[in-house]
Amino acid sequence: MRLRHLSRSPLHLLTTQRRLLKQSSNKMTSEDLRVSRKGSTIDTGSGVLHIQPYRTSRGSSQLLAKLTFVPRASHFESHGQDAFRGFYVLFWIAIGLLILRTYVVSFDETGYPLSLSFAALFSKDALGLALSDAVLVGSTGISVPFVKLLASGRLRYNGAGSPGMIIQHAYQTLMLAVAVLWTFNRQWEWVQSGFFTLHCIVMLMKVHSYVSINGEFSELLLQKNIQTGALKSMVSKLPGGWSGAETEASDARTLAAQPFDERKDKESGNMSPGSVVSDTTPEGTPMPIADGVVIGTEVMGNGNDLAMASLRHRLATLPPGGALPKSIAKLASTNNQNGLLKPPSSAKDTSYFPSSTDTAFPPKTVESQSSNAPAKHPLIGHPNPEVNALAESISALDDEMTSVGVNGQKRVQFPGNVTLKNFADYQLIPTLVYELEYPRTERVRPFYIFEKTVAFLGTFTLLYTITEHYIIPLTPKPGQPFFRSLIDLALPFMLSYLLLFYIIFECICNGFAEIARFADRQFYEDWWNSTTWDEFARKWNKPVHSFLLRHVYASSIEYHKMSKPSATMVTFLLSAALHELVMAIVTKKLRLYLFVLQMAQVPMIWLGRTPFIRRNKILGNAVFWLGLMAGFPLLCVAYCAY
Repeated sequence: MRLRHLSRSPLHLLTTQRRLLKQSSNKMTSEDLRVSRKGSTIDTGSGVLHIQPYRTSRGSSQLLAKLTFVPRASHFESHGQDAFRGFYVLFWIAIGLLILRTYVVSFDETGYPLSLSFAALFSKDALGLALSDAVLVGSTGISVPFVKLLASGRLRYNGAGSPGMIIQHAYQTLMLAVAVLWTFNRQWEWVQSGFFTLHCIVMLMKVHSYVSINGEFSELLLQKNIQTGALKSMVSKLPGGWSGAETEASDARTLAAQPFDERKDKESGNMSPGSVVSDTTPEGTPMPIADGVVIGTEVMGNGNDLAMASLRHRLATLPPGGALPKSIAKLASTNNQNGLLKPPSSAKDTSYFPSSTDTAFPPKTVESQSSNAPAKHPLIGHPNPEVNALAESISALDDEMTSVGVNGQKRVQFPGNVTLKNFADYQLIPTLVYELEYPRTERVRPFYIFEKTVAFLGTFTLLYTITEHYIIPLTPKPGQPFFRSLIDLALPFMLSYLLLFYIIFECICNGFAEIARFADRQFYEDWWNSTTWDEFARKWNKPVHSFLLRHVYASSIEYHKMSKPSATMVTFLLSAALHELVMAIVTKKLRLYLFVLQMAQVPMIWLGRTPFIRRNKILGNAVFWLGLMAGFPLLCVAYCAY
């Protein structure tokens, strides 16, 4: 979809107030959000969002809304006034005391505060790993010439069996196979093998999204070229040719933009050449509009609709920066008292993140285009309905292939985005879903990058210490009591998981986002409050969830015409298979333990949706935490001892 933010100006709020949906943005989920074919407007409480459909779902009368990036801080950074912030400080102090005690005990027993045996393990062949990873990342650049080939029309990307899609999946399969074989060839330890395999999967997801999105754009470009050729052929047969058609379309648009009474006089020929029609009416009186007259895209009737339509029309015809006439100002004031209007905020936005309510919605009229908006087709409004329909279709295709230009950014239109610079920027941004543009911060903060670097090093030290002193010595061996191993490893694994989560999503992702000026920092949500496993899957790893939602779940429904339950099962199967692949490479064993646990989430999700669990949130959250704490040591015992 395309999501454009409307400002709080009376003009934009009036043109959309009749279609407001009473739905808060914090209750929307990307997998459940559906919009009508004509678009929908949603009041978020802090502004208004206008959602336009990206593409019609095949075989359905509804549209599956696409994902959208908006400026957001990470969860920890956006809760400075959280009443529980002191507990976060207490957590870090407690972890620090635990590590300090560990160092003291280790020094008393061995004469060294910290053993370096684990460091020697993961630093083995570090140069070879770095070079291999550099080659892996560099090899993804082949996506750019491949997309250029799609944009030229020499390769089609129009379905599951199209040549472009076949080549794409063949390349991705080959890339993964080479990476897996390379890990065995280098005989890396489990740390290096796991890192390289995971990074390869991340690069595959990035490449897949880049090629898929641009492949769809290439099909739109092909449609546009075909329709443009048909339009030129049609216009060439009209009197006056192209220039005459432009003049007729411009005259028709000018006539349609005039007040109804003036337009009626012109059409009936009763208006004398020297007469002047006043652009104002008696104070507080709306201009007369006949029943059933179409203004914009709405058909107006009697009563309040007439006043609102008149006000909308007269606001739209005001010159830029012009003052409101008294009649309009009074009517706007009345509607504001009735709750129909919200006054624009006069406070200057000094926040670091750009305001998500800044207008990026292009004007609907053809002549009054901003310099940043894509130009509408000059033949829109032509009296010939076939010419007008083709012009509107071409303009709509241009809109689909053009970025929103949010927060004053320069709009990007396909195929102008298919460059190595754009691809390198996308690789730097911590997201797995490609877009023509992303919300950006105003500047790069060097001290913030330094802060995240220090946090990364400090947290990694904590993670290393826990792994070295509390996990590796307790690694289960064949014959060791099963439940004793679970009890010994449950807490160390849980602490390691929390620290690793903080390193990846709070330090690394935020650090790269700062370097790339990427403003959407919501890499996770409050997964620790989850009461069901599907809620946890949606919240704890937003980049991967967004990728699976768009490119696996939604694509299965659209391209393969699967039902929603079937698409859900395919998504879980793919996720479980990739997790098991990583474990097989790390442990050099194929046991399918992780695959089974992953697929076991499906019935657990169904169980979590029962009324009993829904009514008992605390019980659901306790079951979630117990399952998470038991899962990690269970996998360790299963793969190491069995």
